[in-house]
Amino acid sequence: RQKKKQKKKVPVLSVVLLLLPCFLSCFCGVFGGKNRTFPFPSHPAPFSRSCVFPEVCVFRRGRMWDSSVFLSTLTPKFYVALTGTSSLISGLILIFEWWYFRKYGTSFIEQVSINHISPWISGNDNGTDSPAPTSTGGSGGSSSSSSGTTQSMPECKVWRNPLNLFRGAEYQRFYWATQKEPLTFYDMNLSAQDHQTFFTCEGDAGKAEYEIMQTAWRERNPVVRIKAAKSALELNPDCAPAYILLAEEEATTIVEAEKILRTALKVAEGNYKRSQTFQHQGTIAEGIHRRDTNVLIYIKRRLAMCARKLGKLKEAVKMFRDLTKEISPIMNVLNIHENLLEALLEMQAYADCQAVLAKYDDISLPKSATICYTAALLKARVVAEKFSPDVASKRGLSPAEMSAVEAIHRAVEFNPHVPKYLLEMKQLILPPEHILKRGDSEALAYAFFHLSHWKNVEGALNLLHCTWEGTFRMLPYPLERGHLFYPYPTCTECADRELLPAFHEVSVYPKKELPFFILFTAGLCSITALLALLTHQYPESMGIFASTTLSWFSLPFHFLKERVEAIWPCNLLQQLSRI
Repeated sequence: RQKKKQKKKVPVLSVVLLLLPCFLSCFCGVFGGKNRTFPFPSHPAPFSRSCVFPEVCVFRRGRMWDSSVFLSTLTPKFYVALTGTSSLISGLILIFEWWYFRKYGTSFIEQVSINHISPWISGNDNGTDSPAPTSTGGSGGSSSSSSGTTQSMPECKVWRNPLNLFRGAEYQRFYWATQKEPLTFYDMNLSAQDHQTFFTCEGDAGKAEYEIMQTAWRERNPVVRIKAAKSALELNPDCAPAYILLAEEEATTIVEAEKILRTALKVAEGNYKRSQTFQHQGTIAEGIHRRDTNVLIYIKRRLAMCARKLGKLKEAVKMFRDLTKEISPIMNVLNIHENLLEALLEMQAYADCQAVLAKYDDISLPKSATICYTAALLKARVVAEKFSPDVASKRGLSPAEMSAVEAIHRAVEFNPHVPKYLLEMKQLILPPEHILKRGDSEALAYAFFHLSHWKNVEGALNLLHCTWEGTFRMLPYPLERGHLFYPYPTCTECADRELLPAFHEVSVYPKKELPFFILFTAGLCSITALLALLTHQYPESMGIFASTTLSWFSLPFHFLKERVEAIWPCNLLQQLSRI
């Protein structure tokens, strides 16, 4: 994605291609209108009343080689038609450019000019070759801006929200209060796929209760899902996935959800111990044990989240610490260390937070808004209380203040949507069940749970307010080259619109402006259409207007010519020719 040579260049060739025919037609249309009242010179008979364009009749009579005769026979209808045609073409280009920009976020003409026409003219075809994007789990890995090599853009990947809410106890209550759906079908479909991956295996074939649960995860109607879970428990009271579904969707309070999950924990522990003794007896037994392990870890995590929501912070921290020690590889997508960081921040155990960050804020590990902004918060906490922008502008930043500002810039580069939510410049909504790293969905999820932690640190939000916009001065072209991370991915807007509800205004970075060609074509289309209409209706007035306009434009040149003639002798050219 090497774009350094093409930074904000306006493709001149494309401008000329659009400009030349349209303005020629405009010029002809204005001046052609003056000929409407003039008789055709010395041609009383060649044209019949049925001839729309008399110049066609001239060609029929064999006078096509006389250019002066051809030009003298052009009628106002021809100029109006020519101007109207160019206006129509400009309008079609405008519609196509607008549609292409809405769909892909860039100008089609600019892309073609940069990627195809410019390399062809310059004789360099390397501009169209770009390395394939590398999938890094949706995270912006670290990269140095000083290296001259091409940076590879990571693919956009959707992650499960580590702090996702309970559907029955939180999302459903929001719907009852506002009559707005907090989750999109795309988001819930991803959750159903996750549940099928975590809680099903090949060994479930032939077991009626687990087959019912496989169908229940795919159901769109929550009432049908709850009914299916209850029927599975009637067949087998030890079906732990059924308890999970009831805790997630049927319980209307966190207390009820915790009660159901404690029952599920006892069942899951019994299933785990039974499958552990047979895990080495074949692939099917190994799959059942893996499923039981995932169910047990999921239930413990949700119980820890219930304890956090109910204010039992020490219990929650202990459970999260235990889960981070030994966890199944497939469950790494849960990012339980982010739950641990949030609980420690609520306890204001900043030293423990720093210890967790030292383990997970590593260059080789995927980043997240929680890691980057928590690191910035801990550094801002040291200097935020006494920070004053007026004093800092006079004496400069101290090393500790510089470190805090750099940490904020690093966090803003990773996810530039977060500061507006932390500073309450944008309205918060309930976060989705899945997030996109570096996207608006991740910013919502982070700010929803961490805004109170920033408010607990006196002066932290003031420091963020004074310094966060300075990040963009280091990133003039964030889509082409990053400073500490990969260039900002271009696919976040489309994915966030799928994840976030329709009533939320999705934050877009960088702010997309209408391309030059859309504005240019819109203006050109409007002007040519107006000139065609005015020339057809008022040919004499338009001719006078065109002559007056040209005379106004020519006045400076006439004035300059008179001044030159007054200074230079009249026979200067003759004397120079003699010399």
